[in-house]
Amino acid sequence: MKLNIPTYLTIFRVVLIPLFVLAFYLPIPHSPEITTFIFAIAGMTDWFDGYLARKWNQTTRLGAFLDPVADKVLVATALACVVEYYHTWWITIPAAIMIGREIIISALREWMAEIGERANVAVSIWGKVKTTAQLLSLGGLLWRQSELMEILAFILLYIAAILTIWSMLQYLKASKGSLLK
Repeated sequence: MKLNIPTYLTIFRVVLIPLFVLAFYLPIPHSPEITTFIFAIAGMTDWFDGYLARKWNQTTRLGAFLDPVADKVLVATALACVVEYYHTWWITIPAAIMIGREIIISALREWMAEIGERANVAVSIWGKVKTTAQLLSLGGLLWRQSELMEILAFILLYIAAILTIWSMLQYLKASKGSLLK
């Protein structure tokens, strides 16, 4: 299989994940800015690779597999870093909800695909809104540029957690008939 630009962008996002972690732990004053910059670049490649794959009709099996994996690993890694930095239950609980939801929905999609009903749990608008709130929240919690930014990021974290639960319930509702057979 020949790799294309959207797939290279996804692979680039995967490569950014360990660099993101290293930047997070850099013992220098600008570590939060560098970490957030790497996270923002990774987030932009997520949008850009999907856009290009659709626009140029270059969707591939590898890209379709790797893109959501890269997204989930990036977000889970960022959540782990934020949880470690703040070291408090009111950050850990929404982070655990978000990571738990990703595991549940990934397993649900895999199972639905096995029984030939994957279309019932396709990505919805709620999943996209949740992801946007999540990424903006994580950006603010990683950067920590000001107290106001952190407060807004905390609010967005809880909005993302609520949307996480809401979207999970929507996916479970869509698959209810298959799950309860």
